[in-house]
Amino acid sequence: MYDVVSYQELKTVSMVLIFVAGVLIGAAIFVVINHVRSRRLLKRLEKIIDNLTSGNFNEKTFDESILSALESKLKREFDVISYNQKALFEERNKIKALISDISHQTKTPISNILLYINLLSEESLTEDQKRLVSEVERQSDKLNFLIQSLVKMSRMETGIISVKPQKSSIKKLLEECVANVSTKASAKQIAINLSCGDIKAIFDHKWTSEAAINILDNAIKYTSRGGKVIICTTAYEMFVRIDISDNGMGISENEQTKIFQRFYRSPKVHNDEGVGIGLYLAREIISAQGGYIKVASKVGSGCTFSVFLPQG
Repeated sequence: MYDVVSYQELKTVSMVLIFVAGVLIGAAIFVVINHVRSRRLLKRLEKIIDNLTSGNFNEKTFDESILSALESKLKREFDVISYNQKALFEERNKIKALISDISHQTKTPISNILLYINLLSEESLTEDQKRLVSEVERQSDKLNFLIQSLVKMSRMETGIISVKPQKSSIKKLLEECVANVSTKASAKQIAINLSCGDIKAIFDHKWTSEAAINILDNAIKYTSRGGKVIICTTAYEMFVRIDISDNGMGISENEQTKIFQRFYRSPKVHNDEGVGIGLYLAREIISAQGGYIKVASKVGSGCTFSVFLPQG
């Protein structure tokens, strides 16, 4: 009797073990199959996301799976993004064409006005006529400067202008900038002292020159006759620092955060020529290259604009 019971128990245990083994094997197969399907689905999703980031939104093949609805929804979202991107691109092209048209349409009339002024200047004029011609020329130059500044600002803000930084000589850049403003400085008997070693940084030569000239113009404009402007450079591990200092009227502390705002002009200089775009453009240009601008000043003691450009 004992042997029979033992045999039956052994048989039962064996059957249980076989059943458990079967369940485990089945579960393992189920897990493997689901793992493979999940990996396949994840790869499909990864491919769709790659297409999104590369701008290719033509993903149309979907397999029937539990998460196919998610794939379909992602595709719809990508289609919306694609449509918005296309609309943005078209809008940007329209703005680009408009700005180009404004620049062209205003450039020719102003150039003609300045040409006529030069022709009039060669004639025999009375003192009053000379004064009027001179005033027309001054206002035409001012209008031309305003239009060109607005065009540059619009191009920068809409992303039409793209800076292309590359490793270049800081000394060469600053020497060109000083040469550009030397006539204005000489007219006010302002001395410009440049101290710069053979330092290189990463920047877009054309647009960084525009930014530096805007800062120099500002320094000359608000420095009294016979004053001075000092330019020096310092190389750090990550950045090159360009200091442009003057001994002009200076900027109050509460205005130092405002001077880089678009169209901002201090009440103290409201009657002077200017449109309040130069420093704004300078900051935008430098920021677009991974740099930044700081200002330090005291009223009556001049100011120092520090431009930081990456060394790479």
